[in-house]
Amino acid sequence: MKRYSVFAIAREAMRYHTGWGRAWRKPEPKRRYQVVIVGAGGHGLATAYYLGKNFGITDVAILEKGWLGGGNTGRNTTIIRSNYLQDPSAAIYEKARSLYEGLSQDLNYNVMFSPRGVMMLAQTERELRGYQRTVHANRLQGIETEMIGPREVKRLCPIMNVDGPRYPVLGALWQARGGTARHDAVAWGYARACSDMGMDIIQTCEVTAVRSEGGKVQGVTTTKGEIDCDKLGIVVAGHSGVMAEKAGFRLPIESVALQALVSEPIKPCMDVVVMANTVHGYMSQSDKGEMVIGGGTDGFVNYAQRGSFQHIEETVRALTETFPMISRLKMLRQWGGIVDVTGDRSPILSKTPLGNCYLNCGWGTGGFKAIPGSGWSFAELMAKGHSPLTAEFGLDRFREGRFIDESVAAGVAH
Repeated sequence: MKRYSVFAIAREAMRYHTGWGRAWRKPEPKRRYQVVIVGAGGHGLATAYYLGKNFGITDVAILEKGWLGGGNTGRNTTIIRSNYLQDPSAAIYEKARSLYEGLSQDLNYNVMFSPRGVMMLAQTERELRGYQRTVHANRLQGIETEMIGPREVKRLCPIMNVDGPRYPVLGALWQARGGTARHDAVAWGYARACSDMGMDIIQTCEVTAVRSEGGKVQGVTTTKGEIDCDKLGIVVAGHSGVMAEKAGFRLPIESVALQALVSEPIKPCMDVVVMANTVHGYMSQSDKGEMVIGGGTDGFVNYAQRGSFQHIEETVRALTETFPMISRLKMLRQWGGIVDVTGDRSPILSKTPLGNCYLNCGWGTGGFKAIPGSGWSFAELMAKGHSPLTAEFGLDRFREGRFIDESVAAGVAH
């Protein structure tokens, strides 16, 4: 793999950029691998990358039924933060946020990480008390967050109306080191690094069955033939329940659509990420000038990957009170993704009833921000059978009643 640098750009400029190669190989699948990972989204690619980097396991195939990064990785609003209440959640999200800070250098690929800061508005007295509790929890967890008042909120985001008639801004939970990254670039950077290690990324390769013998996984049947493996990782986001059924067990999750939209591009007017859970909306401005807008998940179980007029009306109506200027903007495009949601709104990173089969799912609306931490810890779980970061996120917690309640932190699709 050719290393990207200012010298490489200058060299290629001299020969009209004819020397750039493919970012990753497009091989045919082999008959057997040490590890097979189903799902070439951010979490699956990150898992493969850290298997190779941290544990030297490079005999890996990443199978994707569509195209690389074509699922939720390319259908989110790119927000990165770690200000969660519960200790297990804060640990894995903070690991992800810290890895994001050096990810461009680590992958030799610009993921466009922008630590612009994330504020979560408190627009009711109850919400204000809840965020004050989160700040105290974050202080004990070693995560840098603080409560700020309406005047500081207005200074950081001048276009906001903090004196709204229904929901005035009483304060905000502020994480200065949160921000955004380019979702496609994260997937492409991990894919390029995995390919350079010799791993095989197989696109348009759907898994139709999981084969097992004696209670242990033997391999998978795909549209490109049968592939044997020693270990299998299932990382397919909204289709986790479908894959689990093929492996012979059920999951305590529901799949629902999550929608978002962007406005026409405008001049820079907002350099922070703002989330308003009371009215179920959040917004940031992209590098291209578009206002990136999102809200809550659909209120019914579905596998739709498209937008709806109902979502536009509900989300934009809620945000125009806090951001009056957006009422004059035109919508550029809208999209949807499929998220899998658990009862306690926390993910599942676990061994499964099928031996040597591991599961990474249930991230709900918080999947993108967790990609590096999820990949790091899930790779450790697959390689060693245990990871401190995943210990509390096992499937057995639902049977034992050890819930990790993040329903407040994940109450809005962010």
